[in-house]
Amino acid sequence: MLLIEQTYSWRQKAATLLSILYPIFITQLAYCAINFFDTTMSGHASPDDLAGVAIGSNLWMPVFTAVGGVLLAVTPIMAQLHGAKRSVEVPAVVAQGIYLALLLAAATIGLGAVTVTALLGQLNLEPAVFSIAQRFLGAIALGVAPFFVNMVLRNFIDALGYTRVTMLIALCALPINICLNYILVFGKFGFPRLGGVGSGYASALTYWCITIMSVLVVQKVAPFRDYRLLTNWSRPSWPALKEQLGIGLPIGIAIFCETSIFGVVALFMSHFGTLTIAAHQAAINFVSLIYMLPLSISMALTIVVGFETGARRLGDARQYGFLGIGTAVCLALISAGVLVLYNEPVAALYSDDSAVKLLIQSFLVYAAFFQLSDAVAAPIQGILRGYKDVTVTFVMALVSYWVIGLPVGYWLAGDSSYGAYGYWIGFIVGLAAGAVGLAVRLSYVQRRTSRLTEE
Repeated sequence: MLLIEQTYSWRQKAATLLSILYPIFITQLAYCAINFFDTTMSGHASPDDLAGVAIGSNLWMPVFTAVGGVLLAVTPIMAQLHGAKRSVEVPAVVAQGIYLALLLAAATIGLGAVTVTALLGQLNLEPAVFSIAQRFLGAIALGVAPFFVNMVLRNFIDALGYTRVTMLIALCALPINICLNYILVFGKFGFPRLGGVGSGYASALTYWCITIMSVLVVQKVAPFRDYRLLTNWSRPSWPALKEQLGIGLPIGIAIFCETSIFGVVALFMSHFGTLTIAAHQAAINFVSLIYMLPLSISMALTIVVGFETGARRLGDARQYGFLGIGTAVCLALISAGVLVLYNEPVAALYSDDSAVKLLIQSFLVYAAFFQLSDAVAAPIQGILRGYKDVTVTFVMALVSYWVIGLPVGYWLAGDSSYGAYGYWIGFIVGLAAGAVGLAVRLSYVQRRTSRLTEE
């Protein structure tokens, strides 16, 4: 039933890692493209729509990715169970993950309902931008619960090694999202023209479609149906939920520390005007697309390292780590070159406004410099998750982004010679600090695990 098997050479490991990695990468691109089309199509509606969706996205994405991080606990748990040949325990893990997803969805919607309006009110936004951001978030909320459930089902499928299945689901959903954006943002086929708010409804409807497809796959398609996930159901179990929270909360908080800093900086950018907000968001949006490379490598490494660790093949787990980090660094060099050499056509994708395009180009040049740090940090995070080592990673994320990166950026942004670009320099400093700290932690964990296994 497993697609992952024991490997005996570097070549076999490279082939296995690639077979798991490339579908994850395409899947991540497809999910990121949903936000990409929300942003770009809203930008062509008007600068106010682009700014409103930018603010809304920067409030939503940290929460979305943090919850995804908490639910990611399912992956290393199942990967180690498979490596230890204890697959019979997998359905209960998935059931508890779905309970957790629904609880987190309720908490997310409830917290948003009581805080969003007040938070937006503190940003001194133009009335049109305020209204678009508020209604965009309300529209997105309609798809929160199903999409969180889908995250658990996706982790189940991926942990078995069948990452191409989740890739196909995401690729089927993407044209649905594009069509819905076209209809709702611009008011086609008799629907009202909703502008940026329409992109929120389009995303929520797309989340429902993705979840329905995932449910059908695990119910009807082999080998997933053999687990009888949704028919052989288990009741909520506090010990099982506690295990998932123990692994997932540090992952989620670490991801929140990373993603929320971009959101907070976007909010600080409001002091530089609507055009700067729009340009900053556009640049971050494209950088997020590129980040899918190291992030996908990280997710693939969690699966293979968890599998090998569960089987107590620690040498193989270490080799997978070297392969993943080396691949990420090589790809980062290429992506940095793209950001430097081709930032003008990239900027044109987001706006027709010449002032906005020039600002986007400038931000993208700065973004090129933190690609290498991402290429080291993200894969190491995936490796550590495969070992179920997550707490120290959270502490490092908190320190590198919030204690180092944000204060440096805020200080530089207050200097008239740097302005808004000071925040991007802060990003670079924080990411570099995080990469160094994670490398040290990985070395320690690998030595400790080897000693424990020998004993």
